[in-house]
Amino acid sequence: MSRPVLFDTDPGCDDAVAITLALASDDLEVVGLSTAHGNTTVENTTANARSILELVDRTDVPVARGADCPLTVDLETAEHIHGPDGILGDLPEPTAATEPVDAPGAQFIVEQAREHAGDLTLVAIAPLTNVALALALEPDLPELLDELVVMGGAAFGQGNVTPLAEANFHSDPHAAHRVVRDLSPTIVGLDVTRGATFPPDRLPALSRDGQLEWTIRQWLTYYDEEQLARYDIESAAIHDALVVAWLLDDGILEIEPCAMRVGTDNDLARGALVCDARGVTERPPNGYVATAVDTARFRSVLGEGLEFLLQ
Repeated sequence: MSRPVLFDTDPGCDDAVAITLALASDDLEVVGLSTAHGNTTVENTTANARSILELVDRTDVPVARGADCPLTVDLETAEHIHGPDGILGDLPEPTAATEPVDAPGAQFIVEQAREHAGDLTLVAIAPLTNVALALALEPDLPELLDELVVMGGAAFGQGNVTPLAEANFHSDPHAAHRVVRDLSPTIVGLDVTRGATFPPDRLPALSRDGQLEWTIRQWLTYYDEEQLARYDIESAAIHDALVVAWLLDDGILEIEPCAMRVGTDNDLARGALVCDARGVTERPPNGYVATAVDTARFRSVLGEGLEFLLQ
């Protein structure tokens, strides 16, 4: 029996890889995509989500347009990383087949959580605005979800927006604070996702000239030379895809319980994920954090998924 999965997402090149990997697996049932601001505006992320579904012929998956700005701070986007409209590649124009549902993103999350009560895995790979709003709408959300997995934060390493903060948490620190405090998430942060690289030459099928192959190559190589040098890696980190790969093979990550909080001030602590790994505060764990990644195993799972998709 496949696991129902809902993506809260801001596509985004690495989001696109994560979504397509999930769609390629018989072990996961993607029940929908809720979109948010983040890598670009919500207008663009919603169009990108729809285009991804059109590209891989999965127009059956519903899309819900979500939050267009953070809860309290100003909107920041990252087109300089992911491309002018927030994503690279040769994507089809969305059609009526992927027209967003009437429910906004937060309400859609609540509806899916109720429909799949106790079974739904919510995969949050965007700023956590929609998830925080969903919790406000439905205080029983923690009991309705089977699991919440979040790509965000930098638990034991440097961030990519400030020395302490990763982009998703920095984009909406107040939402991240609420979600981490109250929803017992599993956090997969930059500490481990920087090891989630996939050089395209590992997969011979990507050398073909088809629209899908060319687009996936663009997604896998969205870092420019400056970013590769800054992080001292050979190819782009496919951050969000690591979460999906771990759902398919739980041996990819090492996970530890931890007491966690997210900073909300407007200085260096904004969006900082603080993990009390040594029990200094004596607070009980309120979630889990990934501490190590098996890169070879990640590449194997991602490669198999992409190869299946490209058949």
